[in-house]
Formats: sequence, C-alpha cells, structure tokens
Amino acid sequence: MSEHNHVVNKNGELNVGKVHDAMERIDDKEKERILADFDSFQGYLHKRIQLAESIGLNEEQLAQAAEKVAGYLAANEEPRNSEEELLQELWKVGTQEEQHKLAHMLVKLAQNRKAQ
Repeated sequence: MSEHNHVVNKNGELNVGKVHDAMERIDDKEKERILADFDSFQGYLHKRIQLAESIGLNEEQLAQAAEKVAGYLAANEEPRNSEEELLQELWKVGTQEEQHKLAHMLVKLAQNRKAQ
C-alpha cells in the first residue's frame, strides 16, 4: 500500500483526514473482533497508541486521531456492549470541545491498558 493511503506518513506527520479511509479498510471480521468486547477494543487502541508514540506522535496528535476514530464509530458502527453504548451516547450529546476532551480521556484510558 502506498504512503498516500496512510494516516501517518514516513516523516511522522499525521493526516487525520485519512482516518475515515483507514477505518473503512479494516475488514468486517477484524472489526468485529476489535469491537466485540470493551477489553478487546481497549487492547487494540493500546497497541495503536504505542505504535503512534514510537514514531513520535504527541498527546494532541493522538487525541486528534482518537477524535476522528470516535466520530467514525459513532456514525458508522452499532455499539456491541454497554461501554461502547455509553461512549457513543456521550459522544453524541457532547459539544465539539467536549468530544475533544473525551478523545484525550480515551487516549489516556488506552495508554494505561495492557495490550491484548
């Protein structure tokens, strides 16, 4: 896959505009495995955040990406469990500023989680 398809380029620059396309490329079976339960979801995020940190993304960049992912999930995926349902409801009622703060909190939550 060429670099123009990636959310982060080889120089470590984040393009949050490509998050939606990246999410669309995850096949349904893998998406179901990730979203099946909240522990799997957190473990997946933890691994992705570790990777992003290893290439130099800072907390704000991580939150921007998390904000795009959360927006995609809220618009395109049905919650698979009560935790995801709560997050979706919080996302939907939040202002843009509140959604950004929630994205920061989700990053922190996943950073403190063990990878699975």
